[in-house]
Amino acid sequence: MKLFDKRTSVDLVKLVIFIVVTAMATALLVFTIGNYTFSSSKTYKAEFVDATGVFPGDDVRIAGVKVGTVKSIQIVNRTHALLTFSVDSSDSLDQATHATIRYRNLVGQRYLALTDEIGNSAPLAPDSTIPVSQTTPALDLTVLFNGFKPLFQALSPNDINQLSYEIVQVFQGEGGSLDSLLAHTASLTSTLADRNKIIDSLIDNLNEVLDHIGQRDQQLSNLIVTFKQFVHGLAHDKGAILGSLNQISDLSVQMSDLVSGVKDPLTEDVKQLRRFAGSVANDRNQLDKELQLEPIKLNLIGSTADYGSWFNFYLCAVHGNVRLPGSAKPTPVNYNTGSARCNLG
Repeated sequence: MKLFDKRTSVDLVKLVIFIVVTAMATALLVFTIGNYTFSSSKTYKAEFVDATGVFPGDDVRIAGVKVGTVKSIQIVNRTHALLTFSVDSSDSLDQATHATIRYRNLVGQRYLALTDEIGNSAPLAPDSTIPVSQTTPALDLTVLFNGFKPLFQALSPNDINQLSYEIVQVFQGEGGSLDSLLAHTASLTSTLADRNKIIDSLIDNLNEVLDHIGQRDQQLSNLIVTFKQFVHGLAHDKGAILGSLNQISDLSVQMSDLVSGVKDPLTEDVKQLRRFAGSVANDRNQLDKELQLEPIKLNLIGSTADYGSWFNFYLCAVHGNVRLPGSAKPTPVNYNTGSARCNLG
């Protein structure tokens, strides 16, 4: 009994060939992108004063071509970094080889660049260390770009990215970008020239402000001297000020205790005062009338007590009706003394 017929066998052979070719193509692509090599390598070391941003697996390049990788990083002499890296056996280093940490991009990735310098051309033995005098740490981009910050404010984000990349390239010794850097600098200069009116106006306004300050330099000087004396006085009396703050703190505690003791009676008094104010407001018309009559009443009372601490009454007039016996109508009685004291106005 046949397990596979002729057609199935042909399809199986095609499938196996496809899998093998695909695997070989994928492996070739991986080794090409990763720049892997199967050649033997030699190990060297390099001492740097600063190896910030370098990690195991970063590239080691000669003339821009990857020839090895960084193996490890460790601290030596408490202040230096020792990089261990590999280089293909086909590439030899000499006693004058210089190692430089450079930026691969603005993201912060770095690589180790090896260059031949003028000096001793004797081969460098494997496992030897390139001294710190023949190494250069990575460029400090923070310090560099802080210096260019006023210029970057006049550029667009795309121009900033391009100019920043070219600045890094130039300062790392890659002079091929110098022309482009100068072109972007010229563009920056043109942008600033286009805004010269704004800059001129800013300078004029600044000059006007400085003129006003210059006209009042004596007042400004007096202000500074007075403020200095005030601060000196505060410094001289800081003990008394701190002591008074302590006393204020104690007073606040005592006031808190006092308020907590009279809080309930005070609340009740405020309620009663509110009721009293409401009653006064409701009877304000009658109160106004009484206040207007009060002087007249006090004047009358004062007249009856002008002889001492007792009241003195005097008959000024008698008015009434008297019904006499046998008379049908009452007889009116009107008696008026006509005394001056009875004429009160």
